[in-house]
Amino acid sequence: MTKPSHSIDAVERDVGLTKDVLRKWERRYGFPSPGRDCHGDRVYSDDEILRLRLIKRLIDQGRRPGALVALDRAQLEQLLESAGDVAPSQCPIAADVARLLRDRRVPELRTTLNQLLLRQGLRHFVQDTIAPLNVAIGEAWLRGDIEIAEEHLYTEQIQTVLRSAIAMQTGAGASPRILLTTLPDELHALGLLMVEAMLVCEGATCIALGTQTPAADLGAIGEGNAFDVLALSFSSAFPRRRAVDGLIALRTRLPASIPIWVGGSGISGYRPTVDGITVFRNLDSIVPALQQWRSRGLS
Repeated sequence: MTKPSHSIDAVERDVGLTKDVLRKWERRYGFPSPGRDCHGDRVYSDDEILRLRLIKRLIDQGRRPGALVALDRAQLEQLLESAGDVAPSQCPIAADVARLLRDRRVPELRTTLNQLLLRQGLRHFVQDTIAPLNVAIGEAWLRGDIEIAEEHLYTEQIQTVLRSAIAMQTGAGASPRILLTTLPDELHALGLLMVEAMLVCEGATCIALGTQTPAADLGAIGEGNAFDVLALSFSSAFPRRRAVDGLIALRTRLPASIPIWVGGSGISGYRPTVDGITVFRNLDSIVPALQQWRSRGLS
């Protein structure tokens, strides 16, 4: 059995279930069953986090937690497979990357990524390599082929490569000015970096605020005419209801002239009920949206 080592904060961040939900399930269902560290705080094992992530994905499909918490990992995976949720992704380099992660061969991994970047160019590197590779590495984690620490290592290396490539991009600085960030408690920044990379390739001015910017601050910046478009990312770990509520509340704080562009698996399938919010289904949607914004500015 894996020694418990993950705090409740880490579980909330990596799985997308709130601390209150985790404690409620612990009392009601007896799962998860965390250990305690030397300070008496809850600590969770790798296996518990894996099962919780599988359960979270099934709940997002409409299943009830009470029917899921008693199932073991194999049964949960079977349910996801029957729903077509974990079909193998098409990524030729996924197996090689997973092997490098397991062996902790970081310099070799970074070299591999940089060679692909040079060969493909930034835009195609993001669309054709990183996007499917993210899915494949997530699937590898769900299968237990790599550990949580190795998934985190992967994310750090991808972010390092992308930040360097974005900084070297020339020709950016044209309209629109796009502010990129996440709402409070959304710590995942990889999706934002991928969007920023796509935008700078098209010459847009990107203002990266990092993660967790309060809605009130975004509203104040918007009133000051500091940006033309707000871009937000929601990972699968961010609670869907909070994402929708946060978007609707944020829309009321921003001038009507500033559109909100959102994307990520945490908001997929959402159909906005208010004007001024556009949901990107995939990275391919970014360039047409940018072109449409520019064409309106010329009309």
